Amino acid sequence: MRIRVSALYITLIALVAVAAFAAPVDGKWKADYQSPDGQARTTTFTFKADGEKLTGTAASAMGEVQIQDGKVSGDAISFSVMRNFGGNDVKINYKGKVAGDEIKLTVSIAEMDTTFDITAKRLP
Repeated sequence: MRIRVSALYITLIALVAVAAFAAPVDGKWKADYQSPDGQARTTTFTFKADGEKLTGTAASAMGEVQIQDGKVSGDAISFSVMRNFGGNDVKINYKGKVAGDEIKLTVSIAEMDTTFDITAKRLP
């Protein structure tokens, strides 16, 4: 009996340790940045992680869109959104790392041959 209880405690401690090392991404994050065209922009992300699946939205002056292809692996996240520019749907890819209350993201837009970095900060 004592061995079973000890094994249970060890298992619980291991599960808590694994959860502690996974970067918490759930919630709202705001990125204020300058886009490659020189414009000041703000995007607010709302994330929900379920295992390695990441869902949520990205909201900006252009409206709110669902994130697609979202993935979480430890402190790494990746996802994409579709935006409409002048009647053309454009896929925007995001890839980054969560570090405490910041996410450093690299944004790439293949159709526009553009890549730039932004930082999103957790909202209270």
